[in-house]
Amino acid sequence: MSNKKIDDRVPILRKDPSLVKRFAGQYGINPGKLLITLKRTAFRAAGGEIADEEMMALLVVAEQHRLNPFTREIYAFFDRNRGIVPVVGVDGWTRIALEHPKMDSMRFRTCDSIVESTEHRPCPEWIECEIRQRDFAHSIAVTEFLDECYRPPFKVIGGKPINGPWQTHTKSMLRHKAMIQCARVAFCFSGIYDPDEADGIAAATVYEAEVVQSDADALNRELKLIAEEQETVDELPAAAVKKPESRLYMTDQLE
Repeated sequence: MSNKKIDDRVPILRKDPSLVKRFAGQYGINPGKLLITLKRTAFRAAGGEIADEEMMALLVVAEQHRLNPFTREIYAFFDRNRGIVPVVGVDGWTRIALEHPKMDSMRFRTCDSIVESTEHRPCPEWIECEIRQRDFAHSIAVTEFLDECYRPPFKVIGGKPINGPWQTHTKSMLRHKAMIQCARVAFCFSGIYDPDEADGIAAATVYEAEVVQSDADALNRELKLIAEEQETVDELPAAAVKKPESRLYMTDQLE
């Protein structure tokens, strides 16, 4: 009788496999090799190997948003504190927005004012993305401005500028920004970042570390000065160190 009860439980467990088995089955990969495969391909990050716990966190995000790591819809990014940032490329943002069950329509509107520069291609001053949901009476619109989103060329040691997508495809990049932010507001996407945001997180981490180190250096210099002053006082002869006379002593002298 006990064997029968155990056998009855087996199909129930198979209906709810683990995260790794679900994810591996989705792409036809051996569950035992999934983590190793992802560490060497989609979730390979410069600066070190991702821990298994961090891999599981990335898999949770990928499964929640139905993102394919093997086509770079989602990938890992190390910040300067060795924290993992889940980054979603523009293809991933586009797909999760268009495949959202509440998505009804999406359209863009551009500004008539064109910003021209020798550094980048001519681009509208702003681009607006509007998303209409099936269960909302009104659409949701988000406007992104070029002066807030634009990123300058990358620099190398020699100071020679290296053009990035913001220089060669300025209008497309601003449109992507508008679409991503509008989708984030319309469908409450959270915990995922676009590549520009990931770079910003890394830059903010570096700035924070520099500020903390600067404060620590200033405090150490101040403590060193105090210690040097104390050593100077200790080295003086006792006669050279004048002690203030008390009021009681002065009163006795007057009497």
